[in-house]
Amino acid sequence: MSGLAMPKADSETLARRATIVADLSAIVPGEGVVETVNEMRAFESDGLTAYRQLPLVVVLPETVAQVSRVLKYCNEHKIRVVPRGSGTSLSGGALPLEDAVLLVMSRFNHILSIDYPNRVVVAQPGVTNLGITRAVEEEGFYYAPDPSSQIACSIGGNVAENSGGVHCLKYGLTANNVLGIEMVLMDGEVVRLGGRHLDAEGYDLLGLMTGSEGLLGVVTEVTVRILKKPDTARALLIGFPTSEQGGQCVADIIGAGIIPGGMEMMDAPAIRAAEDFVQVGYPLDCEALLIVELDGPAVEVDHLIGAVEAIAIRNGSTTCRISQSEDERLAFWAGRKAAFPAVGRISPDYYCMDGTIPRKELPRVLHGMRELSEKYGLGVANVFHAGDGNLHPLILYDANKPGELEAAEAFGADILRLCVEVGGVLTGEHGVGVEKRDLMPEMFNETDLDQQIRVKCAFDPGHLLNPGKVFPQLRRCAELGRMHVHRGQVAFPDIPRF
Repeated sequence: MSGLAMPKADSETLARRATIVADLSAIVPGEGVVETVNEMRAFESDGLTAYRQLPLVVVLPETVAQVSRVLKYCNEHKIRVVPRGSGTSLSGGALPLEDAVLLVMSRFNHILSIDYPNRVVVAQPGVTNLGITRAVEEEGFYYAPDPSSQIACSIGGNVAENSGGVHCLKYGLTANNVLGIEMVLMDGEVVRLGGRHLDAEGYDLLGLMTGSEGLLGVVTEVTVRILKKPDTARALLIGFPTSEQGGQCVADIIGAGIIPGGMEMMDAPAIRAAEDFVQVGYPLDCEALLIVELDGPAVEVDHLIGAVEAIAIRNGSTTCRISQSEDERLAFWAGRKAAFPAVGRISPDYYCMDGTIPRKELPRVLHGMRELSEKYGLGVANVFHAGDGNLHPLILYDANKPGELEAAEAFGADILRLCVEVGGVLTGEHGVGVEKRDLMPEMFNETDLDQQIRVKCAFDPGHLLNPGKVFPQLRRCAELGRMHVHRGQVAFPDIPRF
């Protein structure tokens, strides 16, 4: 069995694996099944690269029928399945399991239709986020949610994590821009939720699926709304002596009734790393840098620029640049978009966190993170979606130094506890995955978690789909009272039918 994923397994296990590989190869022929160790290395981790695990086998389907047959086969044989898009998840959501099939959707990479009159695009889940905008930009349209990983992350993965981005303050997260999906349940049933229309009838199962982290079904098609590019977009680059002043400026802008197209903030370590990386003229003598983009009719944008500049001055800003051209506006954003790789130049490793807090708590949480940095002896660079309170602290560490990874994880857990303490939540857009799974009781009590698990049971009563993610402890469905989704509906046997 040289080259296979389980060379040390007993003969019975190896024989079962060989049968699974053969059966899946019949469903997805050609190069649709990857089974050797060397070939599976490419899939052993996701963006949370501190953890690696080879799957049982990798399957790359190309059609909905193949996805359906693979899931039905795995359901009948009680084989666990982990769905995977582009593998850019930062919470371990696509981390493989050694006894699970890794179902990779990267071959579903085509845009199926573009409907400009109704402002709708239908795409397969493997299409990249940026790929949707690229497909419609010549006609003056774009897709609003824009994660920093948009050049690589897939739209199916965006649905799984309810991804955000720098322009989601005004235009919403993935949940606000997805109109419909086609999905396959664990038993192989193909279900459609929503469509090209504005809203779907009945229960909001589409909203339930968006952000479900691959626990409820496998998305095979996504229908999204596209927007017309605004007439004018300009950005301000504002520097502050302290992060607290920058945070207060954010709160005051929103408090004044101004909703920017995007509002992002970086602290000193992130500013310097980004400027060294992209060299776009970021001020290096400030401790906090705020990027505020305003869009709409030119006269409105000009008025709002003046209002934001005045608010910044009242909060003690030391520098304020206003973009005078489209190239300059894009340059302002270039450093922010490249902040994550830029920080990789100043630290051997970094651990990217994701928590969300009320905007008014921003100064308090930034102060708390500085205290935690001193406690753990590790640096932290802050890059975050300031307008909606979605923090992305990057904890700096060296994995080659004993104990630093563990310290970084403990540091990150304390940051998330702080977020919950001030009235926030454990995640904004990266999901729970395995990273925050054991912190769920910090936010939810046992009754809360049981209710969430009941939803899991309705879609996947055997707990075969992406197991070990999100929930710190799964209850058997029989213990909770079973309900099950069939033909896109939830059946309640105790309620009479008319």
